[in-house]
Amino acid sequence: MSKQLQDAYIVAATRTPIGKAPRGMFRTVRPDDLLVRVIQSAMSQVPGLDPKLIEDAIVGCSFPEAEAGLNMARNAVLLAGLPNTVGGVTVNRFCASGITAVAMAADRIRVGQADVMIAGGAESMSMVPMMGHHPSINIRAFADENIGMAYGMGLTAEKVATQWKVTREMQDQFALESHQKAIAAQQAGEFDDETTSVEVIERVPDLASGEIVVKTRSVNRDEGARADSTLAALGKLKPVFAAKGSVTAGNSSQTSDGAGALILVSEKILKQFNLTPLARFASFAVRGVPPEIMGIGPKEAIPLACRAAGITQDQIDWFELNEAFAAQSLAVIQDLGLDPAKVNPLGGAIALGHPLGATGAIRSATVIHALRRRNLKYGMVTMCVGTGMGAAGIFERM
Repeated sequence: MSKQLQDAYIVAATRTPIGKAPRGMFRTVRPDDLLVRVIQSAMSQVPGLDPKLIEDAIVGCSFPEAEAGLNMARNAVLLAGLPNTVGGVTVNRFCASGITAVAMAADRIRVGQADVMIAGGAESMSMVPMMGHHPSINIRAFADENIGMAYGMGLTAEKVATQWKVTREMQDQFALESHQKAIAAQQAGEFDDETTSVEVIERVPDLASGEIVVKTRSVNRDEGARADSTLAALGKLKPVFAAKGSVTAGNSSQTSDGAGALILVSEKILKQFNLTPLARFASFAVRGVPPEIMGIGPKEAIPLACRAAGITQDQIDWFELNEAFAAQSLAVIQDLGLDPAKVNPLGGAIALGHPLGATGAIRSATVIHALRRRNLKYGMVTMCVGTGMGAAGIFERM
């Protein structure tokens, strides 16, 4: 007998500030500790909710090894002080790991197998670098029919720029606007509701006394946005992936550290604990594309997610389109005819940073709070994914 799907609602959504890697403010902070912080913060936003009702914590991470290894999700649940009955699983879909975690948590509720779930993401690119500590690519990925799998991210961005005729000038202008929007958003307090401050402990040797001095400071602002960014400065940067290319460090996303967490519940829990939902998780879609042009992935996932939610693309009021590279972001905007005013109104990963597997959860917190502040209805989190995928999730303000 078929059973009607039920809705999954978000009752808390928060994130850490995003730190620059590898020498930024979170360079000495473990990713599981960042995750613990946001889980505890999210739980504090629903004080009446019984934590014993939480079925599982699903957490995204692109490189789940070393400090991010050993099933970080379960370890963070325990370190956060939640009951031993709460499970934990770490999932990996590279840059879409965080939004995939949210979708998986929502699905557990939608099919009636859980009433309360935690979803999130955490990544420290300071401690676990891109590709991890011991990358090992299957040699068959370099065969002619599979060669796209072997392309580095930057080369795929160059291919997208060439195929979609995205010029260097267009990319640099897009990057500048990302910084400008992010700085304006910070000054206006746009990120305040979604951000959980983090206490950073630093130990510095005092050479005079021979003792270790412990310094503690609270950080609550993203580290990457630059108020001094200019077209002239961006234009002086050399291509980093192809000698005659157009993709530079300035028009690419920043390597970063950060974490985000959401609490999702069923309608039964809303009524039982008299909770006010922030949003409903409306739909999720993922679609593969040729690996060598992986950046175009969102153009395939966005229409599918809209169809699954029963809405049109024009009904989306806010797109959090992850800026892996300006080239791919512009190609997606161009190909789907997205309204630029609706895309990353507060800046994106070029300015704010991209902590890989955490980004989907972080940008979910951004869009959920933005919809409420601006009285908008539908928001989307979407991104390209390494090895050739696009993912998109839709939230509806309640």
